[in-house]
Amino acid sequence: MDRFAALNTFILVAHTGGFSAAARELGLATSSVARLIDALEEKIGAPLLNRSTRKVTLTEAGRAYYEKAVKILSDLEEADNTAAARSSEPAGLLRISAPVTFTNLHIAPLLPELTRLYPRLEFDMRLSDATVNLVDESIDVAIRIGAMEQQANLIARKLSMHERYICASPTYLAQHGRPVLPEDLMKHNCLQFAYAAGRQIWHLQSGARMEEVQVSGNLSVNNSETLRQAALRSMGIALLPDWLVHADIQAGNLIRLMEKYQVNPGAMDIGIYAVYQLNRRGSSKIKAFTDALSIALLDAQSSRNKHK
Repeated sequence: MDRFAALNTFILVAHTGGFSAAARELGLATSSVARLIDALEEKIGAPLLNRSTRKVTLTEAGRAYYEKAVKILSDLEEADNTAAARSSEPAGLLRISAPVTFTNLHIAPLLPELTRLYPRLEFDMRLSDATVNLVDESIDVAIRIGAMEQQANLIARKLSMHERYICASPTYLAQHGRPVLPEDLMKHNCLQFAYAAGRQIWHLQSGARMEEVQVSGNLSVNNSETLRQAALRSMGIALLPDWLVHADIQAGNLIRLMEKYQVNPGAMDIGIYAVYQLNRRGSSKIKAFTDALSIALLDAQSSRNKHK
């Protein structure tokens, strides 16, 4: 039995919750996947999976084994990456997690040039506006936007500053009036990004003064492009990133409101970060990708600043 193949198969079965789903990703027959897991359990002498007609779950021993198996394969990949970084150009599969709209605007345009520069580099893009677990999802690098808490097992490289604007369409403002003070927002239909369940608080800072406003509205959505489209169609006031609405504001399709305030749903110290596991810090493929994205973001920021 190929132990590394068995470990990889076990991790995939645990992640997908079934033999059939794992088999599809591996390009194997379901029976072959089942035999690999059976052989692994026989070798270990303990059941790793609870099998049912609906879903496969980890046993108590399986959960402990899963954590160790993930680390083993992660360490092996890091060893490969380190050796490759010393002897050749970035190569292999790079698994990236990133927000949907941000990827379409800022990452997708980089991919043709990156593949031209590094023809042996492959990309597996996992697009979601939710925060993913890098280990559980086998992600090499995640792009995250907002405040970043330091974690012992992760490196967070700040790629760019990040700013959010309060904005609305001219039509909405003509119909409902223009908010001037933070408390005025409570009288308006505030379109919200679904950061979490429960009430939404916008923090507005001007100089040393910080104010909190509880906003409400008839739309909450976990995708910034959908929120932008709602604002453009005069549904209400939205809090959106500068990199998404700068062109709309320049064209007059959206009006930036309360410009003297810095506004965020949470902390004011925010940015665009590349996050990866500590044991990936020597990866040449992560460095090639994050370097290119950082340069592109800084260029875009510089261009927006010229037109403010």
